[in-house]
Amino acid sequence: MLRKLRFFPIAVLLLLGSTAQPARADWLFTPYLGAAFGGNTPSEQITYGGSAAFLGAGVFGVEFDAAITPDFFGNDTPSIGDSNVTTVMGNLMLAVPLGEPGIRPYVSGGVGLIRTHATSVSNVFELNDNSFGVNVGAGVIGFVSPHVGIRGDARYFRSVHDSDHGRNVDIDLGGFDFWRATAGVTFRF
Repeated sequence: MLRKLRFFPIAVLLLLGSTAQPARADWLFTPYLGAAFGGNTPSEQITYGGSAAFLGAGVFGVEFDAAITPDFFGNDTPSIGDSNVTTVMGNLMLAVPLGEPGIRPYVSGGVGLIRTHATSVSNVFELNDNSFGVNVGAGVIGFVSPHVGIRGDARYFRSVHDSDHGRNVDIDLGGFDFWRATAGVTFRF
């Protein structure tokens, strides 16, 4: 029995490889809607944004992703009146093309800006923080026609800061983090 199980992963990879069709280079644009949750969010918050990606004829691609989450810290925090978090990220993608018009599962990761804004109820304080950030995620794009598809995506975002305060390059993960899950319509050009 163990001998048969040992060859199962190889069989799965061969099956996936035999169903993959030759890919073409694609430009993709995806407006999306979703939710930010976990980490520093007190509750799920609506998020929206867009992604522009170039996926090459193979499995590698690049992506520019921008999103905003209004009321990031929610209305449950009595001292915070208005808040939002904006992310702008440049990512590398690894996307496997399966069939035509195709399904493309992918993983992505990259770096960029996490901008946090918050004001107190009586405008006593205002926080505007621009942090270097990282994100990693995975998702799938399923095309229903040669030019239109549906995309689902989940990503983890985390701020990064210089722990040596400018004397040397010593980067550590910051304390600000959250997850984001989105769905959108993808247009392929």
